[in-house]
Amino acid sequence: MPWRRRWRAALTTGAALVLATGCGTVEERRTAAMDAALDFERALAARDGAAVCAVLAPSVREEVERSARTACEEGVLTEELPSAARAPDDAVEGVDVSGRQARVVFPADTLFLSQFSGGWKVIAAGCTPRPQRPYECLLKGG
Repeated sequence: MPWRRRWRAALTTGAALVLATGCGTVEERRTAAMDAALDFERALAARDGAAVCAVLAPSVREEVERSARTACEEGVLTEELPSAARAPDDAVEGVDVSGRQARVVFPADTLFLSQFSGGWKVIAAGCTPRPQRPYECLLKGG
């Protein structure tokens, strides 16, 4: 029964491909989260409010508009957020991804991101660690 051998070979090959791509998806998510964080930092450094807001999660955009009482594009630039303005590409100190959540660490800032249907979005920025407590973030959703 040669067709059974071919079928088993096809299943074995298919299983190997699933395992190989499963390992790659973590790295792909890590890269995509880092790219979104870099987009945020570049836009912030350029004072491009529209580009900053484009990378924010919907709840964060709403919170910016509510607290600033203006459009996100204007309000986000009034926030006193730290920035990796100098060569943010070289400034990434670490990226952690767990499922649909990510943390990207820069020397002066830590960003938290979540994966949405439209890609990775910043759910918190201007975050600093606190011993034995959650991070304190200047910008986050309500």
